[in-house]
Order: sequence, then C-alpha cells, then structure tokens
Amino acid sequence: MSNLSSPASAENRLIRLERLRSFSRLLDNAIALPGTPYRVGLDPLLGLIPGGGDTVGLVLSCLIVFEASRLGASPKTLGQMTFNVLLETLVGTVPGIGDLFDVVWKSNSRNMKLLDEHLGVQPAAPTIGHRNRGFTILLLVGLVLAIAGCIALSIFVLHGLYQLFSAR
Repeated sequence: MSNLSSPASAENRLIRLERLRSFSRLLDNAIALPGTPYRVGLDPLLGLIPGGGDTVGLVLSCLIVFEASRLGASPKTLGQMTFNVLLETLVGTVPGIGDLFDVVWKSNSRNMKLLDEHLGVQPAAPTIGHRNRGFTILLLVGLVLAIAGCIALSIFVLHGLYQLFSAR
C-alpha cells in the first residue's frame, strides 16, 4: 500500500488533478464564442445530438466524479458533484432550454472547484476508507442507474421519432 504523503505520491496526485482540470476545461470551456466573453465545451455540444448526446455527456462527467472518489473526496463533496452532474443531465434533456442550461451550468467546472476546495482543506487526504467505500459504491450504482435511464430515454425518443417519420 502506498503512502499518499510521500513526494512521489503527492506528485502523482498533482498530475492526476491537472489531467482532471484539463478534461473539465475540454468538457465545459474549450471553445471561445466569437465576439463574446463566453466559452463552451464538448459537453453542451454533445447535448445537441438527439437521442444520446446527453447520455454521452453524463458518462464523461461521471469520470470526474469517479476520479474525485479515487483522490479521497469526502461523501459530502461527492454528493454535491453528483447533484451537479445529474441536474445538468436532467435539465439538458429538455430541447432548447436544456442546451442553454448546459452552456451556463458547467457541472464539470463546478465539480473541479468543489474538488479543489476539498483537497485544499485536506491536501493529503487518504485513499477511500471503509467509511467512504460504502457511500462511494452507492454513488456509483446511482450514476450507473442514471446512465441506464438516459440510454432508455434516448432509445424511447429515437423509437418515437422513427415511428413518426416512417408512418408517412
């Protein structure tokens, strides 16, 4: 078992955090909108794809939550992060309004801020202990169920669109 307070493991944590920050920027802020101070990322663009774009965005956003868990984020922080992702996904499924919400809410950027704040308070947080392991498992099961629900909803919508256009 490695010691997370060693220089090598501290460096590894910093590398992992920087990768997460880069991934979060890619999902939420990668592209500057010309003539405006606003930026968008891959996540809201994926949301424009009917019948599955929001599901793909959910899966990508879950990667940040999973890695935060591996970095030792508290159950409270993981709960807040999960709420951010699920809210963005649920509202994102509403055509038009959901796409605008995705651009503004930026759950991945919010989640990186939460993780940075958590790790700033506890920079040498231990790996997931027995107390957090059960919560993390429940959290992961909930996210998998949310992903399955989004996939089912996407299939339902695509089937409805197919029925609508093939009836002619």
